[in-house]
Amino acid sequence: MEAGTVFEPQTFRVTRADLVRYAGASGDFNPIHWSDRVATSVGLPGVIAHGMLTMALAGQAVACWVGGTAAIVEYSTRFANPVVVPDDDKGTEIVVSGVVKRVGEDGVTQIDITATCNGDKILGAAKALVRG
Repeated sequence: MEAGTVFEPQTFRVTRADLVRYAGASGDFNPIHWSDRVATSVGLPGVIAHGMLTMALAGQAVACWVGGTAAIVEYSTRFANPVVVPDDDKGTEIVVSGVVKRVGEDGVTQIDITATCNGDKILGAAKALVRG
């Protein structure tokens, strides 16, 4: 890898069924992740995906690009916008892309990550440090 290397975008479909499975695995049963009534009552546009699920999908893309999770030294992000998941079988798509920002002399490479949903940036300041 060298600075400027662009990685093939990865697309992840997220449905309400995925939110149910993630809630069960994570223990996060906050109703903003399954009830339109509750989500809209707190000012959200509808049911939203768990932020940590969104972060995990971006991390999965990085692992795909670098040959597995063992190469990831550090991964960080901020949540920029919610991922609204409609109540249908289609759900929504999250697209994750990345570019090599720098390659350090120590063999650690910084990948800047962009994650979007319907053209809106959903993660901010997302980056991964990888070895190899």
